Amino acid sequence: MISGLLAASSAVLSAASGSTGLPAQGPAFHVVMLSGIFAVSFGGPFTELVFRLAAKNDSELNKEESDPSPLRGGLWIGLLERAAIVSTLWAGWPEGIAVVLAIKGLGRFSELKDHRAAEQFILGTFSSGLVAAASYGLGLLLL
Repeated sequence: MISGLLAASSAVLSAASGSTGLPAQGPAFHVVMLSGIFAVSFGGPFTELVFRLAAKNDSELNKEESDPSPLRGGLWIGLLERAAIVSTLWAGWPEGIAVVLAIKGLGRFSELKDHRAAEQFILGTFSSGLVAAASYGLGLLLL
């Protein structure tokens, strides 16, 4: 529910900005909203799948599910990251992706000394960004 609210608010802000050249109402508005909802909602499960595939031959897969992640707050950071990326793309400001990733990297810098944390950071960032960019691309195809 929270991810839906985040996605809807980011899509509304992107569409309302009008900088996409698209009207802030009608079918284009709904496509932008659905694109944001898809990015935020589908990104988490996709990232978890990537983590599982990466750990398939690793001993991490055999650890208990209660084993805490080396990077705390990753779910919320991922939701916000995908919402921000898809919003910057719909706003016509692709440079915003670099800003989002720089802020994320600076915020996690001290935690990345651990090899496992660094691997999780890279995999999570790439898979999350891929889903956000793909949802934007799917939205463009629907227009």
